[in-house]
Amino acid sequence: MSHNPYGPGGGYQQYPAPGQSGYPGAPPNTTHGTIRPAAGFDAAEDASKLRKAMKGFGTNEQAIIDVLCKRSNAQRQQIMIAYKSGYGRDLLKDLKSELGGDFEDVILAMMMPPYEFLAQQLHSAMSGAGTDEDTLFETLCTHTNAEINGIKAAYANMYGKSLEDSVRKESSHNFKLLLTALLQANRDESNQVDKAKAANQAMALYKAGEKKTGTDEEAFTVIVATQSPAQLHAIMAEYENISKKTLLDAVKSETSGDYRQALLAVLKSSLNRPAYYAERIKDTMSGAGTRDSDLIRLIVSRSEYDLANIKQEYLRRYGHAMEKDISGETSGDYKRALVMLVEGN
Repeated sequence: MSHNPYGPGGGYQQYPAPGQSGYPGAPPNTTHGTIRPAAGFDAAEDASKLRKAMKGFGTNEQAIIDVLCKRSNAQRQQIMIAYKSGYGRDLLKDLKSELGGDFEDVILAMMMPPYEFLAQQLHSAMSGAGTDEDTLFETLCTHTNAEINGIKAAYANMYGKSLEDSVRKESSHNFKLLLTALLQANRDESNQVDKAKAANQAMALYKAGEKKTGTDEEAFTVIVATQSPAQLHAIMAEYENISKKTLLDAVKSETSGDYRQALLAVLKSSLNRPAYYAERIKDTMSGAGTRDSDLIRLIVSRSEYDLANIKQEYLRRYGHAMEKDISGETSGDYKRALVMLVEGN
């Protein structure tokens, strides 16, 4: 089965008008997570189940999965409070001592508040030798202004320094400038489209790339970092009227490296965010070995927001269920936890 969520030749796909259900910039109720708040939730009862699962000799990993992978993040926070209130013990410490490997990583990721989790992922990506640029562009190029501000606040609170300063130290030149622009969280998020402006912007991008020798990267940064998903959608449509290439193909041929990947992340997620994430999830399982930390971040961070939509795009694009691929690439309790998050409650 073949499905290109970005349209012919990697270009844009026609969506409903801005603000209508199905459009990437539509209200949040048009996106669906796989994990929802559990009905009849009782934090003390869940805390009791978890204590029983970890008390004494051996650990009942399935019981831990059955509780935590079927609760929303807010409910997991309440369970942590009930666990300490009831037993005087720190749930996170007990989980760390009882679990291991990738299974421990996915459970601990689920226990962190969402913005803190993404802030931690960014900090980890910029720590030690080298930088995990994939985590930077995947996180910073695909979130809304409010989400960026939430991540920035969590990062400053956790690490005592600004996310912008860290990013500027760990990235270079055009990639750094694009990420810095996005970190201002000042991107237009209206659903209004100015077609005449879009035509002018498309021409400006054509002149900055294909039409000249070399590339004026600044022109790409200014437009891509500031325009709304709806306006970018219109710009991409106009670009195809001007050039024989789609804007995505032009970016691929006119730019390079991390900067190219970051531009593509903004454009693709503006067109169809679930399709972009489906592509990213597939990429973690392609080639030799699985990039488990990336897979965990993607599944956990999207589970309550739009993972149901991502699953649909994954099936359309690759012709088989995401759960099936994850089952083939992972094993044991780690597999069971991830699959449960994808299947949902």
